[in-house]
Amino acid sequence: MPTSRPRLPRRRVALPLAAATLLVPVATACTSSADSGGSGGDQRLKVAMAFPPAQAMSPYGDDAVTLSRLAVVEGLTRLDRNGEAQPALAASWKRDGERAWEFTVREDAVFQDGTKLDAAAVVRSLTAAQKASPKPRVLSDTTLTATAAGAGADTVRITTKDADPLLPQRLANPSLSILSAAAYEDGSQVNPAGHATGPFTLAEVNGAISATLERNDTYWGGKAKTPGVDVKFVADGTARANALRTKDVDVAEYVPISQASLLGDGLVHEFPSARTNGLSLNTGRGVFADPSMRAAAREAIDPEALVDGVYEGRADTAQGLLGPGVPWAADLRTAPTGRAKAAAPAEVSKTPEIVLATYTNRPELPEAATVVQQQLEKRGFTVKQVVRDYAQLEADALAGKYDAFIQARNTLLDTADPVSYLASDFTCDGSFNITQLCANPVDAAVDKAAALADTDARHRAEMTAEAAILGSDALVPLVHERFVQGYDDTRVQGVALDPMERTLITADTRIG
Repeated sequence: MPTSRPRLPRRRVALPLAAATLLVPVATACTSSADSGGSGGDQRLKVAMAFPPAQAMSPYGDDAVTLSRLAVVEGLTRLDRNGEAQPALAASWKRDGERAWEFTVREDAVFQDGTKLDAAAVVRSLTAAQKASPKPRVLSDTTLTATAAGAGADTVRITTKDADPLLPQRLANPSLSILSAAAYEDGSQVNPAGHATGPFTLAEVNGAISATLERNDTYWGGKAKTPGVDVKFVADGTARANALRTKDVDVAEYVPISQASLLGDGLVHEFPSARTNGLSLNTGRGVFADPSMRAAAREAIDPEALVDGVYEGRADTAQGLLGPGVPWAADLRTAPTGRAKAAAPAEVSKTPEIVLATYTNRPELPEAATVVQQQLEKRGFTVKQVVRDYAQLEADALAGKYDAFIQARNTLLDTADPVSYLASDFTCDGSFNITQLCANPVDAAVDKAAALADTDARHRAEMTAEAAILGSDALVPLVHERFVQGYDDTRVQGVALDPMERTLITADTRIG
């Protein structure tokens, strides 16, 4: 997810640096920090987050995920562990034809500033997201229109430009969180502090250093079990692990693999993720425009060496694009289709030098790049590495300026369904197509999957699309990551271990 975000490479929303410090009065519904004493459920949580705010906590960029992980914001829906939409700020919904849905807004929710949630507030927030520039990525492949419907003030009708069977899942995306009218008063930016609906109110953000959350005592889902959360933004993974070891923090997210064994099992909680680390090969120009060279690169890669050597066994050998964090994928996987015959080593050795790039923001990737370089060179390729901060690489990667690029990619983007990832990364018009792949069979397979409302049928179609993508050798899967979150489960309860990376602290998270 780059310095600006741990979870995945994404496009950014540029906001003035001056906006990065937010100070808001804590709403009367919230418990003040004076209540921080005591023990057990009366004790404040101390949390170390891996990445600081990058867009002044704008809900339209990656900071929306941070707000979601800290239980500040909510949308009309939420996702269960299977990625299915469940009620949140919407109590229920129904589909009306191919392009329209009606959502009934729950009656017992109020915003953290004391104003009531109603259909007008939902319309305001969704309309603002649709008009945002740049638009949130979750809306990059659709256009939605929200209107208040019916005689009461509790029904919202949402229509989409094209049929969108995944709209309920889409509305669970943190970038489509519902905020009160006061959040939009500035005009130049959206301010979620004190204007959301979650169990915790964002009371203060101290630039890239820290944030303070206070309990929202009027939360519709029941009062949180801790009076507040004190957040430190700690980019260095070793420093986060040390803070956990010395009990300076209660929870440390994204513990580096190198620190996990040092912390020991009592502080380390490892679980499958929906993230696949892969080697993207540039199909548009250079050496890897030749399918036989891509096939040679794929044959050169030994993912097990990465699992054992780089990830110390705390990852899974990649079987495809979708790993254990997408539990239904393995049973539906089919063999890659249309693969080219690999070029012989003698042919490979005649090719020009290739540039292999990756970023420093995820500590395992540079080490993985070194191992991959050695494996490619053993096959006969001449390889030059470029390793920088992600922000310095993204534009060139998207423009196809590297021959190969190693990245960690969340395969349950935006709608918690792989179709968004498949479309953005591997289709001709994809917004994140680092491989530069443009192949009619792939586009047709992804389009078919996107149009299917039935979940089982869509999953089968997505695995057909995966087979076509793997057959092109545009991406060589390396490992399926496991997430490592740090906390002492003998004293900290209720931490969410979420493969989709949207939740961490919840109303149930507490000391004791």
